[in-house]
Amino acid sequence: MDKRILETILSDQAEELELKKKQKFCRRKEEDLIDPDSPQAQVVIGVRRSGKSTLCYNALIRKGVKFAYVNFDDERLINLTATDLNDVLEVLYKINGDFNYLFIDEIQNIPEWYLFVNRLLRRQIHVIITGSNAKLLSGELATHLTGRHHTINLYPFSFSEYCEAKGIDTMSMSTMAVARRRAVFDDYMRKGGFPELSRVRNERDYIDELVRNILQRDIEQRFKVKHVTSFEEMSQHLLNIAPAIVVDKKLKEAFGFGSQHTAKNYVGYLKQAYLLVGLHKYSPKSQQRLTADKIYPIDVSLMNRRSDAFSGENLGWRLETIVYLELLRRYKSQGFDIYYFSERSGECDFVICEGRKAVVAIQVSYDISNEKTRKREISGLLLAAKKTGCKNLILLTDHSYEDIEAEDHRIAVRPVFDYLLNE
Repeated sequence: MDKRILETILSDQAEELELKKKQKFCRRKEEDLIDPDSPQAQVVIGVRRSGKSTLCYNALIRKGVKFAYVNFDDERLINLTATDLNDVLEVLYKINGDFNYLFIDEIQNIPEWYLFVNRLLRRQIHVIITGSNAKLLSGELATHLTGRHHTINLYPFSFSEYCEAKGIDTMSMSTMAVARRRAVFDDYMRKGGFPELSRVRNERDYIDELVRNILQRDIEQRFKVKHVTSFEEMSQHLLNIAPAIVVDKKLKEAFGFGSQHTAKNYVGYLKQAYLLVGLHKYSPKSQQRLTADKIYPIDVSLMNRRSDAFSGENLGWRLETIVYLELLRRYKSQGFDIYYFSERSGECDFVICEGRKAVVAIQVSYDISNEKTRKREISGLLLAAKKTGCKNLILLTDHSYEDIEAEDHRIAVRPVFDYLLNE
């Protein structure tokens, strides 16, 4: 690429980044996980539009360091290759002068990007990277940057962050403050946590474009998907029915794929692009943990804000999805594993394990006022406790608050919105 054109593009990007100084952002916990001074590349991975760029920008601004910036998710840079990256570096020096910190957005769009990053690290340049493809990044990081990177997973806003962004008091226990949090949670449960969504007029258009970009740019182009129409129909179908257990054979038959392997690969692509997140079944046997994967959308807005979603309210599924995403934020980064528990005689939505030890079992039900529902949810928790040895049992609902004593176990029943704000 002509360096003059490259200079224009990178100058435009620098001006766009400057506009962030005029905006107010909530502080996110993941920001504390970024260490700009580390000799390791700091890699922030997550779904498109989850706030990765803003997170990295804020970390660098609060550090008070001079940094250069390049965004490879720019249609003008679509044909760049690894051989062009030295020109990119040269132009960045021309624009910024000397710098020791480089912020790179959506680096997975450049083939063999890791060679460039390795060279930067050898030159003792501190590198902060964002990306939207889990496997592409993690595989290449593990292979080419072993011991030279630190990965941070970022999700759309948690409820706590959603409250902060809207200026909601999360500490006061006055009647008005609690009622306000309750109302804002109802809003969060329907709209989801994509940071920009509350600032756009047409939410459906925003989500449709987001899903389309993920499917077409992050998956179909990158993985050269052959059955494009069937793949997109399957993707929309999975978002419609999630949370649900995925059966590759059924997907193959429903969408006319040539094999179950194709169906399995396509579901894997959706996970790698963070449109879906998976959950393994609890079992002491490794093989059983790898089968009957359960899938969730990366945000509840994907359940009903898309065109032709035809999903209805599905309040119980929404609560379950919100809780799972919160568990990922709280426990995954701490090295815990999360499973669902299922046997013929009962089910439990989530079992959190530290190694082989089950430390928390969580059941999610929108409303347990019906005695049959109440009995089913409690029985599922007690069965999980018996089979896993877990002592810490929680039943999360939309509004109930009580403690239940059953079969020598204490079950804490709490409203989801209260649980989300109390770690």
